[in-house]
Amino acid sequence: MSLFLSADQIAAFERDGVLVVDNVLPMERLKAVKAEYTDLLDTMYDAWHAEGCVPPPGDMDFFEKLLTAYDAGCEWFQPMDISLPGSKIEADTPFHIGPAVFEMLTCDRLLDMVEDLIGPEITSNPIQHVRLKPPARTLRSTETTAHIMATDWHQDRAVAHEEGDRTKMITVWLAITDATPDNGCLQVIPGKPQMYPHCPKRQTSIADGFIDETKAEPLPVKAGGAVIFHPLTPHAALDNLTDGFRWSFDIRYNVTGQPTGRAHFPDFVARSRSAPDTVLRDWRVYDRMWKDTRATLAPKRHIPIHRWTSDSPACA
Repeated sequence: MSLFLSADQIAAFERDGVLVVDNVLPMERLKAVKAEYTDLLDTMYDAWHAEGCVPPPGDMDFFEKLLTAYDAGCEWFQPMDISLPGSKIEADTPFHIGPAVFEMLTCDRLLDMVEDLIGPEITSNPIQHVRLKPPARTLRSTETTAHIMATDWHQDRAVAHEEGDRTKMITVWLAITDATPDNGCLQVIPGKPQMYPHCPKRQTSIADGFIDETKAEPLPVKAGGAVIFHPLTPHAALDNLTDGFRWSFDIRYNVTGQPTGRAHFPDFVARSRSAPDTVLRDWRVYDRMWKDTRATLAPKRHIPIHRWTSDSPACA
């Protein structure tokens, strides 16, 4: 018996490799995430102001502060992200894990939905990001941060290490603000095809000529809702053509015991019907896991997160 999704929804996901689900994150969890990030940005903004980088905050709201900081060249994405980056990791590379983020990752309603699709032994996969997308008109011409720009066509299976290719996994793209075609919602090509070759372009992207972009379908979703997709479903994100931000989280779950596709980053058991004592319940432990990982990786040679190189025949 399913816990959250209807039989028709599960069948649609199995057929199309994608599903839009409303009201996944309860309103109190949504508010807690917003409050946690507001406090985080307030602290960073006050420090930038003390350094003379930004004007006094006055009565600016969260998004006004973000845009002002971006215009001033202040780096806010990585300090707000919920994982370490794919680039070289330093001893002081920032990231954010807090109680509201952890409670979002372990939300019962969300895990009920995940269980309906991959079963009751659920690991929170470390390939996860916050996505705070400014208006496209404000972006610098030199901007390269994939998580605040329009996203190129790719498959999630392809942006992880090969060891995870047989792992049963799903992505949950969780909307914190309404996502619309105007402000840069996801678009997908339904179905679960084979893995396509990818090339290092502006981002790691499906090689030219392998997909028919005319089949793309935009997937608007309200705040608190989610787009769930299979790791082989091709997807991208549109430009944000509005004057406001679009905010979401890109999180993944896989069957416990199977490779995550990023073994050098920490994962944790989010739900287990067979061994409930293995479930992690303390956000501080998860925060410490990331800090320990950072300390371990910083002095070592960089581990690339992508398998594709520009000399591949498909990239010629």
